[in-house]
Amino acid sequence: MAMGSPLAADVFDLKGRVALITGASSGLGERFAEVAAANGASVMLTARREDRLKEIAARIGKAGGRADYFAADATDNAGMAKAFDAAEKKFGTVDLFVANAGMARLGKVLEMPEDEYRKLMALDMDAVFFNSREAAKRMIAANKKGAIIATASIAAFIVERNIVAYNMAKAAVVQFTKGFALEVARKSIRVNAIAPGYVVTDINREYLHSPKGKEAEQKLPMQRYGDADDLDGVFLLLASNASRWMTGSTIVIDGGHVLSVGN
Repeated sequence: MAMGSPLAADVFDLKGRVALITGASSGLGERFAEVAAANGASVMLTARREDRLKEIAARIGKAGGRADYFAADATDNAGMAKAFDAAEKKFGTVDLFVANAGMARLGKVLEMPEDEYRKLMALDMDAVFFNSREAAKRMIAANKKGAIIATASIAAFIVERNIVAYNMAKAAVVQFTKGFALEVARKSIRVNAIAPGYVVTDINREYLHSPKGKEAEQKLPMQRYGDADDLDGVFLLLASNASRWMTGSTIVIDGGHVLSVGN
């Protein structure tokens, strides 16, 4: 980028980029897909719910964006390889990969069934590892610069009752972000993460808007939960050349939640 005073629209521009986003059928993944497409990227949406993917891709297309979808389980490495193949065939090599798919499960260590633990780790930790590796291998093979963004959580930095497994998985994502960033930096691939606080989505809206959820909300420094669009700026920062000299970082965006723990 030339020296001078560039416009914000140019700094955060994603034109010519090819994005693949996991967990894109709802919540943050859906929002990331919309934002990426609105700023010029061609987007391949992936998740298990094909009907939702089709609906979102159509909405993006109607708004003037470029999007397609491929139904795949983020924990299925073979299925995800096919999703990357579909993106390459439709748009070209993926150079913006967003490892967003995830799940939360409440459960005490002494009581959590092993199968529930394995499911959580497979999606929240293993899928980030294997899917990011797949993305990087393809970027390297195509000799393309690229960016990988992982969705972590403030759960990586705090301890709360009954979510120990989730704390573990998200802490692993933060460490993976650092280690993989170091490994692929000389290949011109940047790896960063977003660690949101409590963001209202279809999955948690009923609880967060309940009396108990409202009570907890008022204890937060900014006295509100996040909305998906509160992450737009951070997402665009990490996806675009605005962060071209930034890798291995995890950005906490939580309305000050982490600051308030224990206070």
